[in-house]
Amino acid sequence: MPLHKLENFDPNYQETFGQDDVKALDLYTKGGDRVGSVADVLVDDDGHFRYLVIDTGVDFFGKKILLPIGLSRIDYPARRVYVDGLSKHQVEGLVEYKESMVVDRDYEENVRSVFRSPTSGVSYDRDTYNYQTEPALYGLNEQSHQTFKLYEERLIASKQRIKTGEVSVGKHIETDTASVTVPIQKERVLIERVVPTEAGKVVDPNELKFQEGEVARIEIYEETPEIRKEAFVREEVRVKKVVEQDIVETQDTIRREELDVDTAGNLHVQESGSTTHEAI
Repeated sequence: MPLHKLENFDPNYQETFGQDDVKALDLYTKGGDRVGSVADVLVDDDGHFRYLVIDTGVDFFGKKILLPIGLSRIDYPARRVYVDGLSKHQVEGLVEYKESMVVDRDYEENVRSVFRSPTSGVSYDRDTYNYQTEPALYGLNEQSHQTFKLYEERLIASKQRIKTGEVSVGKHIETDTASVTVPIQKERVLIERVVPTEAGKVVDPNELKFQEGEVARIEIYEETPEIRKEAFVREEVRVKKVVEQDIVETQDTIRREELDVDTAGNLHVQESGSTTHEAI
């Protein structure tokens, strides 16, 4: 099974582990002596941690080595990795790890042979070996004090302002035919010829006056309508926006991780802040 560098396997591994980054954590012995720092992590095809790449620094021969994950205890809050029993003799006996190399089964066995207890009773078979064979080197057991996080999903409500439409208000002109009544006056001349009451009476020659030409003038007038148009304010239109409040309720399925504790044998397992589990 090939091994992968953590960042190559999961480019977003920091988000996966809740922004915890194992890289660059300092490596300490249980007694508090610093022996190097974590340069990288090698994982298998399923993403399980198998080795920490340790830069031992100048005090430990200045080379990089592989440390099986089961021998370490990662303390993210303290930004430290603790390892039990790592000695200069072990570091000296390990083959140097280089970034360009391929970690094959034989190389892994060379690493394991340095850390393997003589009383482990493990017989290495290249074709059948698996990591579960040696939980002391690869298992995340109680001795490792590994911590993991329980995640819970929750619904986050937010609002987004989107355009749903628009209203455009304008004016246009409509034409119509209007009529108005205007009374007018016209003057005309009425000429009446009547028989005088003194018809037939002899007129005194001295009073008699014969005339030619114009005798009377009368000016004649008539009214003509004058039509003009006049604009006035008919009504006002006010345009404004009003905001209406509404409540939208949505629902979705959320997940929550719960802790499962399996025990075997005569022991007591105490969960902090919870009850005690007894196995009989």
